[in-house]
Amino acid sequence: MKRKADFWVVASLVVLAIYLLFMLYPLMKVMTKSVFDAETGAFTMKYFKQFFGQKYYSSTLVHSFNVAITSAFFSLIVGIPLAYLYNAYEIKGRKTLQMLIILSSMSAPFIGAYSWILLLGRTGLIAKFIREYTGIIIPTIYGFKGIVLVMVTKLYPLVFLYVSGALKNVDNSLLEASANMGRTGARRFLTVILPLCMPSILAAALMVFMRSLADFGTPMMIGEGYMTFPVIIYNEYVGEVGTNHNFAAAVSVIAIGITLVVFMLQRYASLRTSFHMSAMHHIERKKPRLVGSLCIHLYAYTVVAISILPQAYLIYLSFRNTSKSGNAFRPGYSLASYKYVFNNMGNSIFNTIRICGGALVMIIVLAILISYLVVRRSNRINRVIDTLSMIPYIIPGAVIGIALIMSFNSPKFPLVGTAWILIIAMCIRRIPYTIRSTVAVLGQIPLSIDEAAESLGAGKVKTLVKITIPMMLSGIFSGAVMSWVTLITELSSSILLYNYKTMTLNLAVYMMVAKGSDGRACAMSTILTAFTILTLVIFNKFSKNGELMM
Repeated sequence: MKRKADFWVVASLVVLAIYLLFMLYPLMKVMTKSVFDAETGAFTMKYFKQFFGQKYYSSTLVHSFNVAITSAFFSLIVGIPLAYLYNAYEIKGRKTLQMLIILSSMSAPFIGAYSWILLLGRTGLIAKFIREYTGIIIPTIYGFKGIVLVMVTKLYPLVFLYVSGALKNVDNSLLEASANMGRTGARRFLTVILPLCMPSILAAALMVFMRSLADFGTPMMIGEGYMTFPVIIYNEYVGEVGTNHNFAAAVSVIAIGITLVVFMLQRYASLRTSFHMSAMHHIERKKPRLVGSLCIHLYAYTVVAISILPQAYLIYLSFRNTSKSGNAFRPGYSLASYKYVFNNMGNSIFNTIRICGGALVMIIVLAILISYLVVRRSNRINRVIDTLSMIPYIIPGAVIGIALIMSFNSPKFPLVGTAWILIIAMCIRRIPYTIRSTVAVLGQIPLSIDEAAESLGAGKVKTLVKITIPMMLSGIFSGAVMSWVTLITELSSSILLYNYKTMTLNLAVYMMVAKGSDGRACAMSTILTAFTILTLVIFNKFSKNGELMM
């Protein structure tokens, strides 16, 4: 008699096939193209020699590392103390503060760059005010310092979320014991809190480093000659002067190699500092003294005010009676920008819901399957799937975009130019958020519950749908929120894959900024912000504690 195929064996093979077809195969195409001459087809290493041999190209690697390391450093400096103060002390408007912190990170970095240009650019609001009333010309926002400013104000909330999650697992008895031994205040923070949170701090540092290293829109918009290698990849692949796909593939391979090395170093450091910790008694928030309270509130709300200012200014400008660059201070208010967006760009709003929504559905389904396979059915194949699922987490989006174009732009695989190629790219890039949050929740659910359901006659699928998934909802919902927000702000891969029929709001904002249509770009950015706020409101309504999991 033929053995009936086990559901989870089939699920493992299907998921593995998906990753092999839509991730490993495209990446292999990129690697192959990087070592063959575009004209003769012969094996060559000239593209790699060209990159490292010409300072114009190799300097972009140094620039990218400068941006990534500096952004990670200052994000940790800002985010770690903020997370500690938020979790250890009573702060007025605590929920509002958390909402603003999360909201400040949930827009595309290039939109932050655009808004900082409107504030601190040569004709920006703040720069113009200081110049006219004090005669002081403030340093330019363009270049390295501007890129780092945008990255830190956008990415320190990730550090905040990671460290806050770690602090929720710290038992209050540890802090009481350290106080009894004379470790209080800053000394306790440095010698007790930081070591206990070190695995999460390293994970947060990796996240910020990778996001900064792979970002395309911010240096493209605000760099002004300070080129990073994602910009080089884009320019070489779709440049206006000329294209060199093989050279772009070689730079992509270099990017993959660098990010893999950084990821392995972070994993090694995490394993060296990792430990299991579960809090019986969570940290008790204390009411600080008057001076301490003033300092805590001043620090927390100043950081949030600076990071939320660009979005607030974009919302304000969206209602101004202006549409072109240079007219940002023209008097009068109107809804002209919104009327134009809904009358002429309504398709981009529909595409955002259709394409990003389709990607989110695929992410949730695959994340549930992968998390169950990793936690409940751990074997060699499923461990490979777990590793494969994390690779897009560290690879620049431009590389993913180029890889998919090279693989699916042929009569055999005619996906380029369709909405499906965008959905696939978004799903591959943004699924790690939901996987990690569902794995974290599923790991806390006893296996005996599944076994009890199956012993009572429930099949594997019914047990998953009726028992396991309802218990995983907090992790699924939390990860889905993070995935959704990053989906609607995706740029680096989408800008290579879209056409006029599949343009999303985020891409439309980028195009409007390039055209100098400030009012319309601000209106579309505000609509994206509204999507984000709605997402957070829904999450807070259905979440038990309103806490996003990282």
